[in-house]
Amino acid sequence: MKIRRVLATAVAAAVISPVALLSAAPAFADEKPATQQTQKAKPTVEELEQAVERAQKEYDAAVVAVNDAVKFLREDMEADTYPTKAAVIETEKAAAAAAQAKTEADQAVADARAKLDAAATDEDKAAAQTALDEAEKAAEEAADAKTAADAEATEARTAHDDARVAQARKIGLLQKAEKEAKAKLADAEQALADAKAAAEEGEGTGQDGEDGEDPAADCVPEPGLTAVVTGLPDEVVGGTTETFSLRVTNGTGETMDAVYPYVGVHAFDVKGLKELDSYLDLEWSTAANPTWRDADLIDATSLGSLKPKASVDVKLRLKVDPDVPAGQGAAFVTADYVNEDGTCGGYPDLDHHEFQILATSDDGGDTPGKDDGTKDGPGHTGQGGASTTPVNTSGGSGSGGGSLAHTGSSDVLPKVGLAGGAALVLGAGAVLVARRRRTATES
Repeated sequence: MKIRRVLATAVAAAVISPVALLSAAPAFADEKPATQQTQKAKPTVEELEQAVERAQKEYDAAVVAVNDAVKFLREDMEADTYPTKAAVIETEKAAAAAAQAKTEADQAVADARAKLDAAATDEDKAAAQTALDEAEKAAEEAADAKTAADAEATEARTAHDDARVAQARKIGLLQKAEKEAKAKLADAEQALADAKAAAEEGEGTGQDGEDGEDPAADCVPEPGLTAVVTGLPDEVVGGTTETFSLRVTNGTGETMDAVYPYVGVHAFDVKGLKELDSYLDLEWSTAANPTWRDADLIDATSLGSLKPKASVDVKLRLKVDPDVPAGQGAAFVTADYVNEDGTCGGYPDLDHHEFQILATSDDGGDTPGKDDGTKDGPGHTGQGGASTTPVNTSGGSGSGGGSLAHTGSSDVLPKVGLAGGAALVLGAGAVLVARRRRTATES
C-alpha cells in the first residue's frame, strides 16, 4: 500500500504543479527540512478535491469552446451577412451579370454580321459594316468585364475558403486542448480516489501508517553519489535496440554499504499527447548476471558496497517497438545508498538524457544499434560488491536533445509528460529508500 500511496501522490503533484516536480527531491533532504518538503509534495484530500474541481472547470470550458467553434464554422460563417460569405455572394452576382452581358454582346455581333451578309447596295454594306465594328468592340469589352468579374468571384471564394480552413484549424487546436483537459481531469480524479482509499486504510497522504514519520525523513542529499548515462544516442529508430551504460560513482570520502541506481525511460509522440512508454522495453545485465532481464525498479537489488572514489557500471538495453510513432523520449537516472547503521541518502535530483524517436524507415534495411543480447554486461570498475542492478520503465517525456542535463524542464520536452515521469521515479524512489533504511536498521 505504501507504494501505491506514494505513486498516487506523485501523480497528483504532477497534476497540480507539473514543472515543480522536476526540481523537487522528495526522497533526499536534510533531516529537518525533509519533513516539510515531503509534506508539501503530498497534497491533502481537500487539495486534491480542489484540483479535481479546477480540472473539471477547465474541461467544461474546453468542451464549450469546441462546440462554439464548430457552430461558428457551420452556421455563422455561412450566413449571408458574414463578411467573406457576403463578398462571395456579391462577386458571384456580378460575375453572372457580366456573363449575361457577354452573351448578349456576342449575339449582337452575330446579328450585325448577318445584316452585312444580306446587304445588297454599297450604302447598305457600309452601314452594316459600321454596325458590326461597333458590336465587336462592345463584345470585346464585355469579355474583358466577364474575365475581371470571374477573377473577383474566384478571389472572394478563396478568401472565404481560407477563413473556413483557419477556423477548422482552430477547432483542431481546441479539440486538442479538450483532450488534454479531459486527461488532466481523469488524472486528478484518480489521484483523489487513490488518496481517499489510502486514507480509509489508515495511510493518509502525510503518514507511513506505522510510526507516523515521513518514510524518507532521515535521508540526506549526497551530490557526490552520481549516476551517468553513456552511449545512449540522440536518436533511436523503431524496430532497433540500443545498448548503453549507466555508471554509478561514489565521489565521497566514505564507503557506502549498499548502493542502488535508478533508471526510467519515458516518451511522448511528436505532439506531446500520446504516451509511448508501451513501445519501449528497458532491460539490464551485469557481469555477474549476464542474462538480459526486464527492468523492475520496485524490486531493486543493491549493487553492493561502493568504496570512496569507486565506480560500478551496469549495461542497459533499450528495445524500441517497430510500430512506435515518431516522438521524444528521455532516460531518467539517479542513485541512493543505505548504510548498515540505517543512515541513507543519495543524489538529490533526477538527471535525464533526451533522445528523439524516429518511426521505422520504409527501406526495410538493417539499422544501427541492434544487439543480440548475448554479451555480458560490464561489472565493477572500482571497489564494490556484485552488480545486479535493476532499472525501471516508468515514465517521463522528452525530445531529441541528446545531452545529459540536471533535473529541470527542457524547452523541447512536453512539460506535463516529463514531470509525470519524474514524479513516478521520485515517488517510487522514496518508497525504496524508506524500505532499505528500515531493513538496514532492523538487521
